[in-house]
Amino acid sequence: MARFTFYFNPMSRAQIARWALHEVDADYDPVFVGYEDKPADFLAANPMGKLPTIVHHHEGHDHVVSEAAAVCHYLALTHPKKGLLPGEHEAADYFRWLLFAAGPLEQAVTNRAFGWEPTEEQERTVGFGSYARTVDALDGWLQTHDFVCGSRFTMADVYVGSAVDWGLTFGTLVSRPSFTAYVERLRARGGYQAAKAIDMALIAEMQAQAPDGPGQ
Repeated sequence: MARFTFYFNPMSRAQIARWALHEVDADYDPVFVGYEDKPADFLAANPMGKLPTIVHHHEGHDHVVSEAAAVCHYLALTHPKKGLLPGEHEAADYFRWLLFAAGPLEQAVTNRAFGWEPTEEQERTVGFGSYARTVDALDGWLQTHDFVCGSRFTMADVYVGSAVDWGLTFGTLVSRPSFTAYVERLRARGGYQAAKAIDMALIAEMQAQAPDGPGQ
């Protein structure tokens, strides 16, 4: 048995976890999860039925981790020699922006994509304030930092970078020079390229097999 079981669908946030798995060279078994008939063992591990989900098989115990940000950090914790954890003077930036991307950025982008933006009065209540303030905050940081923690790539960049990469690709995040430069640095990484190659090939295969897809 591999050290990790990785429940995934390439057309989901599981792409983030696969990138993280490749950054640490994890030993993992991928288990495809369709949108309809989800495996019973997957639902037992994560009753929410959400991806990504990993199971760490460790010393007779199975440790389940869901939520992409948590999966990223957990993989860094379980592979400390890869050097993707924050140092003493990097931890504040690491956790600040990792959780910023999982909270305010995710909320701001999702709500805007579905056509809802808070009024000025509502901004005091919602966790992200406003889409513009959220984008400006991240832009301001990346204008003066090559990566989340400065000049060094850490696991936080897998999660934050995935959000920026996805947002620029699908137009849900406004394009800024700092975002474009950041994504270009990330796309040059071997772990990113290896993981994306797998997921893009699987997506192409799924689309080809669709009833109205190519070749049908």
